[in-house]
Amino acid sequence: MILVTGATGTIGSEVVRRLTARGEKVRALTRDPAVARVPSGVETLPGHHRDPVSVQEAMAGAQAAFLVGVFGPDDAEHDRGLVEAARAAGVRRIVKLSSIGTGDPRLAGFGTWHLPGEEATRASGLEWTVLRPSSFASNTLAWAEAVRAGTAAPNLMSDGRQGVVDPRDVSEVAVSALLDPRHAGHTYTLTGPEALSASDEAAVLAEILGRPVEVLQLTADQRREQLLGMGLGAAYADSLMAGARFIEEGGNAVVTDDVPRVLGRPARSYLEWVLDHKAAFTGMS
Repeated sequence: MILVTGATGTIGSEVVRRLTARGEKVRALTRDPAVARVPSGVETLPGHHRDPVSVQEAMAGAQAAFLVGVFGPDDAEHDRGLVEAARAAGVRRIVKLSSIGTGDPRLAGFGTWHLPGEEATRASGLEWTVLRPSSFASNTLAWAEAVRAGTAAPNLMSDGRQGVVDPRDVSEVAVSALLDPRHAGHTYTLTGPEALSASDEAAVLAEILGRPVEVLQLTADQRREQLLGMGLGAAYADSLMAGARFIEEGGNAVVTDDVPRVLGRPARSYLEWVLDHKAAFTGMS
């Protein structure tokens, strides 16, 4: 039995799908099993990372667990709790989803979100793997409505270059780490094959769509105002602002070979991702 937390998220849902396709027995922890879209045969349990009782129940009988426990600056202790629950339940192998740049002082608060969970993972005594993905290619889905309307899409994270990674590659690496003990004790920084800015991504979209795609570059003040307008608290917004500065200063212009080394093939490019998700930007299936 493999437990997947965050089972309906960008990475977790694909991990569930890939494990099931390989014939693995999968349990999915999700807030609302009644509406969760999971493959046939997947056991679903209600709960989430902030509810220790539901986490403990979900861990029972699992041999491996995919841990997704950070969605904001207030989740550090809950993230650590996932690891502690896994150890208490006798789980043998854990794979923690973290973030690129974790622990880098230039990231200020944003760089500390995953630290307690990473530290607990490494100190757990279990077979562990930590995944630190770069910016997801799918983040540009936030532009889809504006692109379809032909208006400028606001860029909330500056125009610095990042090693944009296809979420499918992250999920595939996670599955490998859950199933293969050779990945135990490794921290993988997962990127795509090239470092791209938001302007670069817009140019790729424009090439595929055959029309201009404009990205609106915001000032720091405008960026913070937009984040607060989305309902994020000041601490959350300021952490993301630190992340944007880090990117702007070139801190995330990192490309690694971890995806190719784990998967035995090149990492997918942003162009490949766009070709597979073109319909989201055109409104046509």
